[in-house]
Amino acid sequence: VAIKEFKEGDEDEFSRRTIQREIKMLKMLKSDYVVGIKEAFKKKGKIYLIFEYFDRNLLNLIEKHEHGLDAPLIAALFYKIVKCLQYLHSKNIIHRDVKPENILISSDHSQLKICDFGFARFLPDADYDLTEYVATRWYRSPELLVGEPYGKPADMWAVRCM
Repeated sequence: VAIKEFKEGDEDEFSRRTIQREIKMLKMLKSDYVVGIKEAFKKKGKIYLIFEYFDRNLLNLIEKHEHGLDAPLIAALFYKIVKCLQYLHSKNIIHRDVKPENILISSDHSQLKICDFGFARFLPDADYDLTEYVATRWYRSPELLVGEPYGKPADMWAVRCM
């Protein structure tokens, strides 16, 4: 398993809501494309999220191959990443932090799952746009960079940046 730990005492209300939203979202999303949450609990002033374990992420894989990945592997991985986002978007969820570190990959490359739903949001409807400025800077869509409303296509922009 993998464990994500939060110090409850150090949190403000925003952080507390973010953690609760992430737990709710992960419990709702039962898919081969989303990392599974096994348990969430509080103990001694800390909140723990227990996830299924993956030994690497896309960034680890890229760094391991200094001359680049083979084209067929890249195609297979990115097909799975797009399927992940297609699943999330079909549930009216925008991830908002798609980056190599948040793409988990099994050692044989057969499984790929997206993780870290701390910035993710439920959208009230399919065409709803957000205005909050989030996402890791290297993967921000043009709309985010200029402060315009953005939606699901911002996740796809991040995929293209990888």
